[in-house]
Amino acid sequence: MGRAEERRARQRGGRRAAPKRSSGTAGATGTPGVAGTTNSPSAGGRAAARGRGARAARNGKSGKSGIRRFFTWKKVVGSLFGFVLLTMGAFVLLYIVTPIPEGNATAKLQSNVYKYGDGTILARTGEINRENVALAEVPKAVQHTFVAAENKTFYDDSGVDLKGTARGLLNTLSGKGAQGGSTITQQYVKNYYLNQNQTVTRKLKELVISLKLDRKKSKEYILAGYINTSYYGRGAYGIQAAAQAYYGKDAKKLTVEQGAYLASLLQAPNQYDWAIASDTGKKLVQNRWNYVLDNMVQMHWLDAGERQAMKFPVPKAPKAAPGMEGQTGYLVDAANAELEKQLVAQGTAASIGDAEALVKAGGWTITVNIDKKKQRELEQAVKQQLTSKLNPKKRSVDGDVQPGAVSVDPKTGRVLAMYGGLDYFKHFRNNATRRDYQPASTFKPLILAAALEDQAKTQDGRAITANTIYDGTSRRPVKGSAIGFAPPNEDDQDYGPITVQTAMNKSVNSVFAQMGVDVGMPEVLKVANSLGMDTKGLPAVPAQTLGSMGASPLEMAGIYATLDNHGRKVTPAIIKSAEHKDSTVKLPDPIGSQVISRTAADTVTSVLTGVVDDGTAQTSVRENPARRGQQVAGKTGTSDNNKSAWFTGYTPDLVTSVGLFGESAKNGAQVGLTGATGRIPGSGRINGGGYPAQIWAAYTFEAMGEVSTFDLDTTQGAAVQPSVTPTLSQSPSSTPSSTPTTQKPTSQPPTSSAPPTPSQTPTQTPTTNAPSTPVTTPPTTPVDPLDPNAQ
Repeated sequence: MGRAEERRARQRGGRRAAPKRSSGTAGATGTPGVAGTTNSPSAGGRAAARGRGARAARNGKSGKSGIRRFFTWKKVVGSLFGFVLLTMGAFVLLYIVTPIPEGNATAKLQSNVYKYGDGTILARTGEINRENVALAEVPKAVQHTFVAAENKTFYDDSGVDLKGTARGLLNTLSGKGAQGGSTITQQYVKNYYLNQNQTVTRKLKELVISLKLDRKKSKEYILAGYINTSYYGRGAYGIQAAAQAYYGKDAKKLTVEQGAYLASLLQAPNQYDWAIASDTGKKLVQNRWNYVLDNMVQMHWLDAGERQAMKFPVPKAPKAAPGMEGQTGYLVDAANAELEKQLVAQGTAASIGDAEALVKAGGWTITVNIDKKKQRELEQAVKQQLTSKLNPKKRSVDGDVQPGAVSVDPKTGRVLAMYGGLDYFKHFRNNATRRDYQPASTFKPLILAAALEDQAKTQDGRAITANTIYDGTSRRPVKGSAIGFAPPNEDDQDYGPITVQTAMNKSVNSVFAQMGVDVGMPEVLKVANSLGMDTKGLPAVPAQTLGSMGASPLEMAGIYATLDNHGRKVTPAIIKSAEHKDSTVKLPDPIGSQVISRTAADTVTSVLTGVVDDGTAQTSVRENPARRGQQVAGKTGTSDNNKSAWFTGYTPDLVTSVGLFGESAKNGAQVGLTGATGRIPGSGRINGGGYPAQIWAAYTFEAMGEVSTFDLDTTQGAAVQPSVTPTLSQSPSSTPSSTPTTQKPTSQPPTSSAPPTPSQTPTQTPTTNAPSTPVTTPPTTPVDPLDPNAQ
């Protein structure tokens, strides 16, 4: 091939052709005239390209994958940029079209209407307790306490916290509620211009109005509005009303310490109110008070030396609002507390503090489950059996007696009656809902419930039943526990070998301490929690078997109602309905799921009938003429140093818990009840089988209606006729003395449960009596127990 032909061949192949390459034995230069065949690279390249194109076509590809074509980094960045621009544009538009509104109607407050279950009026509240004051009338240092508490950057920021607001929006969208982060300006806008509802729309409006307000108004104007519109508890809106409610003085006379307390209150007004706060609430508000003052030092608003010398300013006792006297105030407060918890639970309010503000703002119609007739009967029973016998002028201890009671329908969970104290005007704290006193031996049935539910066994492998024999020796060290514990029985009495039934009847501490260890204290607390007791954070130690934790009559009524309801959870409900034009409240069902088996629950009920018929409550309950053969289950309790005394009992249709609490009339400290009324012989101790059981019986036998019997799915306990009576020859470490009988519960109350007339004695010896061989004689002089929690 000549050079001209070679050049034309390359032109035909185009510039894509590679240098020629020949194959053969003559060499690799591809020189013309050498033996072998000359390859055409242009032709081969085109063939290869056609082959790749064909394969790509067959595979449905065109060089890049489909995802990469649509999601390139340029497109992603462009989309994000476009979204940001769109969001900014929408916010600018929202800023332009959203004006600063007039103060909302809620800020002017309305009345709340409270009704009994039958629709009649219980109370009407909502009188405005607010007097606005100029910021100049509030000491500068007191002003700084609010800034230090809520928003240290208040004087320099633009009125909003973008990070906190964004977090709040995300939490609202995800259903978690707000998590704080609002500035003082935002909180003022929420209080005065908007509302407490947790919605995305409200949060966006809050952001826009706050930005505008910060530009148009001075920081002094905003701070004055904030401290004058905020809710401080005790029905007080604004700093002037709060200063009067907590310290009995005008705002202009507040000290820095007092201002720091009021500023601390805004986070949770009722929880932090010193007069009604729990021990936890008091610690929390003191911590926040310290936080406020420390922030003031950090901001150079307070001298460090002065700060160190400051002491917590305990506020004065509150005064009840007009129209809230007697039991009314207790019922209203309890209803408000339940509503506030539900508003937080359903996300309407971000916190209890916000929920309190929503409720106090008014406009609510709240119907409670309280039965007017039963409420009157409970009040009458407390007066007849106890308060009419108290004479503080004659005996100072009588002024320390604080009764509380709650009555619940176990089938519906409705709270039918509540007794909060002598008078809402005289004692602000609700004794029916307070949980700072020990429930003592009313906790023992929960230990038995745990044993039955877990099918627990004793240390030597015997199943725990109503007939199981335990050693009832006082101060006997528990076995199987790494923590030593040897509790005394009441009056240090020894019982020797006794059944679980008799131990419950006589409230024998040593037996239930060992049973708690046998079951395992973590399991005991777990079952107690499932029944309705708040055991969060409680140490799982043997001492808890004596009921050393805190509990309220409302809580104990719910626990025993769950037992009465055959193990299906009952959460006492005070509110029947709550209506508001701006808020919809869906109340939870008071009746929940099965938390322990019916057999376990019914067996505990069966055993507790023995406490009434042959135990610590027999005098007050069994022998009451008004009983008329009514079958009853219940348990007494008397705490350490006689600081509390309880009786929680039930019929098939009514559960009532009554507690007496020793509270110093001088300083509110827990004190003993011993000697109250001056009518108790011997030691003068107020036991659960005394006034609490008497109040319970007087109320229950009047309010119960028709006589009824328990429908029990069990073959154990005092409500079932046992087949054997234990004797001292049966060692606690031996094999079980018997197996549970196969008899069904009697359809009628046992003959020993029928109340005798004054001239009669029971026709039958109770089968659950202590062993026939005499027990060890107790000391002639009662020993002061170290940690009795007996009865």
